[in-house]
Amino acid sequence: MTSDTRCQAEELQNENAQLKETMRTHAVVDQAVGIILALGQLTPEEGRDVLDGVSETTGIKLRHVSELIVDWARTGQLCSDIRTALDHQLTQHAPPAPAGE
Repeated sequence: MTSDTRCQAEELQNENAQLKETMRTHAVVDQAVGIILALGQLTPEEGRDVLDGVSETTGIKLRHVSELIVDWARTGQLCSDIRTALDHQLTQHAPPAPAGE
């Protein structure tokens, strides 16, 4: 194998690893958005806004916040700062109450 071929193979392996990681990240973010949709009766766009807001408010990367929310759905345990930020974001994005309530 020539050095050019070896270099190209390494570049392709690195690119493949990056693509796999991106797919895993998107999957966990999508799962967290789904959980938020169920909690807040929101649209997918609103769910993503809530997730982004929790990430921004806490200063924790989106992927890690998503992982914590997905774990919470499984275990029932969520650290208080994430829970507080999530509750706040859900309140901000809550659909309006029907008239007369």
